[in-house]
Amino acid sequence: MNTIWIVLPILTLLMFDLGLTLRLEDFGKVFRHPWPIAVALFGQLVILPAIALGLGYLFHLPPVFFIGLVLIACCPGGSSSNVFSKLAGGDVALSVSLTALSSIITLVTIPFIMSWATQLVGESVGITLPVGNLIKQNLVLMLVPVLLGVGMHYAFPKGAEKTDKVLSKLAFPLLLVLITVFYIQHSHTILENIGTLGVCVTLLILLAIGASNLLSHLVKNSPQQRRTVIIEVGMQNAAQAIAIASSPLVFASEEMAIPAILYSLMMNIVLLSYLACLKIFS
Repeated sequence: MNTIWIVLPILTLLMFDLGLTLRLEDFGKVFRHPWPIAVALFGQLVILPAIALGLGYLFHLPPVFFIGLVLIACCPGGSSSNVFSKLAGGDVALSVSLTALSSIITLVTIPFIMSWATQLVGESVGITLPVGNLIKQNLVLMLVPVLLGVGMHYAFPKGAEKTDKVLSKLAFPLLLVLITVFYIQHSHTILENIGTLGVCVTLLILLAIGASNLLSHLVKNSPQQRRTVIIEVGMQNAAQAIAIASSPLVFASEEMAIPAILYSLMMNIVLLSYLACLKIFS
């Protein structure tokens, strides 16, 4: 079974659910909270990809895994980060604003960064990126479902609220199904590379969290804002990365999606540990 036929509907549902929770006024909060948003976006769009590039070179990753690691670093998390921010006692309004912004901005940044990374290490071994196809796929799978969700929220607010309650409960189980199917199909490759890739994705998460925490202190974010920034930078959208890697219209490589699968697992372990520490020491 090609996992693309599993990940595409999952990603579409997740983005539609994200749209159900967004408000147009969320974008206006950028002007009221410029520094926390600037720090988080810098962490998401610059620090994470830069660290991924550095780790790819440091660990001499094969091109397919190198590009896969950069890919997951380019895909900020969706509505799940809002839930984690709430559990952490963070600034949920800030989290929602960041989710809204990153969903739009990455329509541009992902094709740009991935095109550069592919030229850097992929083309010499036959890995190419059809940028036009990537842009079209992101518009169909990311932007359109979000806009439909936003439209439903304003046209049918009660129906949108009920739909969100159902979809938000389905999100995590659906991702578990995707990860399970992926592991079953690619268990040999994953086990062969889990040592190096496991260290890479874990370092990626920890270094990104550490950098975002330091930047938050430098701009004097409040503790609530700092927690949200840490979660927003640490959480990535594995479904989006898997869809791009395995799509026959883009990279057509399920092997390239392995870093995203491992990142998803380690991300939840690290951030759940972070939440536990907050509860213990608060």
